[in-house]
Amino acid sequence: MPRILKNQTHWEGLYYYRKSVVLYQMTVAFCRRFLPTRGDRTVDQMVQAARSGKQNIVEGLADGVTSTEMELKLLNVARASLKELREDYLDYLAAHSLPRWEPGHPRYDALLAFCRAHNDLADYEPHFAAWTDEETANCAVTLCHMVDKMLTTVLARKERDFAENGGIRERMTAARLRRRQTQNEEIAALLAP
Repeated sequence: MPRILKNQTHWEGLYYYRKSVVLYQMTVAFCRRFLPTRGDRTVDQMVQAARSGKQNIVEGLADGVTSTEMELKLLNVARASLKELREDYLDYLAAHSLPRWEPGHPRYDALLAFCRAHNDLADYEPHFAAWTDEETANCAVTLCHMVDKMLTTVLARKERDFAENGGIRERMTAARLRRRQTQNEEIAALLAP
């Protein structure tokens, strides 16, 4: 019988989820160290954007068992939240006259290599108390960009899968039609001389 529910994706092993965990914890540490504890809405905005990125990945992949539509929407909300977070970090760098590490900056290649090679909180957490605001913000910008690119790829793949295989309604219809066909075959076999 055709499956109605899709397999649950185990997000804990996905690079984009693991990097989103890093971004959330990094943002909490960054805000505690470098932003005022009172009177600045930026702290709440940044922490909530980082949290939303991580949580919407989880919710989107969990909802994807039954609803491709919700999965696509929530994964895109995760992307949008992390784009907002990236913009907050870029604004911080600009407001504090700190350089953005782009291609050509002497530390860009090393940062990019580090972020590509490391996906887990344990790889980054020891640096939270040691890195300057410039280092942390540039690392966060890089991670936001990486997760965005990964989510863009995932969304495109899921979109193709939906176009080829349909969603739960198609799977439910196929399962019901298959069951009717089986019942008809069973009845025909019983009535055969």
